[in-house]
Amino acid sequence: MIAPIGILTIAAALFCLLLGNGATVRILSVSAVLGSAAALLVGATNIQPGHLVLGFLLVSVLARPRDTAAMLAALSAPRPGFWLAALTVYGVLSAYFAPRLFAGMTNIIPLGSTAFADTGGTQPLGPVSSNLTQSIYLVGGLLCFAMTSAVASTERGFADVTAALFAYCVANLVFALIDLGTAATGTEGLLEFIRNAQYTLHVDDRVGGMKRIVGSFTEASSFARSTLGVLGFTGTLWLCGIRSRWSGLLAAASIAALVLSTSSTGLAGLVVMAAVLTVTALSLFGRLPDNRPAVLLLVLLPVVALALLLFIAIIPSLSSTVADYVDLVVLGKFETSSGIERNSWNVIALQNIFDSFGLGVGLGTIRASSFAMALLASVGVPGALCYLAFLWGCLRSKGGRPGSFASAARLAARNGCLGLLVGDLMVGPVIDQGIFFYMLAALAAAAPLRRPQRRPAFDPPVTLREVTP
Repeated sequence: MIAPIGILTIAAALFCLLLGNGATVRILSVSAVLGSAAALLVGATNIQPGHLVLGFLLVSVLARPRDTAAMLAALSAPRPGFWLAALTVYGVLSAYFAPRLFAGMTNIIPLGSTAFADTGGTQPLGPVSSNLTQSIYLVGGLLCFAMTSAVASTERGFADVTAALFAYCVANLVFALIDLGTAATGTEGLLEFIRNAQYTLHVDDRVGGMKRIVGSFTEASSFARSTLGVLGFTGTLWLCGIRSRWSGLLAAASIAALVLSTSSTGLAGLVVMAAVLTVTALSLFGRLPDNRPAVLLLVLLPVVALALLLFIAIIPSLSSTVADYVDLVVLGKFETSSGIERNSWNVIALQNIFDSFGLGVGLGTIRASSFAMALLASVGVPGALCYLAFLWGCLRSKGGRPGSFASAARLAARNGCLGLLVGDLMVGPVIDQGIFFYMLAALAAAAPLRRPQRRPAFDPPVTLREVTP
């Protein structure tokens, strides 16, 4: 069945398909924000708008021989795409064989439906319905990475992908504002057309009377995880002087959204991302024509942090309020029924690793509460090594002159990937990291740009600017 949001997605994708790769990759990025939407409903399976648009981008890429060659090149050894392809092949094979090979040898918390009655607890290992859906998602992630790499293999395409990711950041925060606005006015029903997925949605939860921000996602932790990636991407662009006003505004808004989200993932991840951006500012200092953003961060961050701590310390009532908030959102999270349940998932996943002799119980078989545990328990040590090789290849990839637009965009994409990974390590239940992650990874690992075709549409290189001290 095609949902109304699916009809709108298809119409927009068809229009963008006529305009070329640049427009199609933009609609792909924006549609990836709709984490609680189902464009197509096939039985109990939800096909999200982003995965639907992947098919249109594939048509656009395959219609151009040069782009097809670039897509295949992105998957060749020793590029990062090769290791992602290896992970995908191993994952799909494990999804079919592992639950049958190790059937009954261990107990699992199933991700999908099984042959046993759903009791909400552990079940003997066996095939799970999500073996198929997670295999499809991982193949979709591989295609997303390869196609985005192909589009980003030219200067114009590289700028298009950067602009598309920037559009994702804008959409992520716009939906957060809409979520808060509809909750305040009692008009939550206006968002039902993008909240039609057959998942358990936690869109009305409150903590201490505060509305938990979920935006266009299924729960507050998913929104916080997405926003950590947005902060890493836009904060780095601001430090590099790329569209400073907009990127700085989006980074500041992301920080506010993380604090107000009442998500332990967001608050804990914010501390990590502050450290990441500080290290980035130190690495950029003295290498850019305009060092003001880096200086501002390096000077203001410790000063503001110290001032806030002193302000809180000298006002007892405020100290008590902040302490209660931190205890409620972060520290007390582990003592809640939800926290205890999630911790038990990881304990069982750890046992699955040993019971499967480190080979994994199969992609999509189990549910965990940490990406690391889900990765090792699902695809074992072989799959984890492939993933680490892929991630390392993306994070260490370099291209463009220091201070150039290409260098800044790649650095921003790497920090965006780190932001999403931080969130996944805390709450990720599966190994699929979503379209936004794979697009960021592709931009970070894109092949060196060819001869310039025209000035980038997103922003000119930093080195071409006239900077006044």
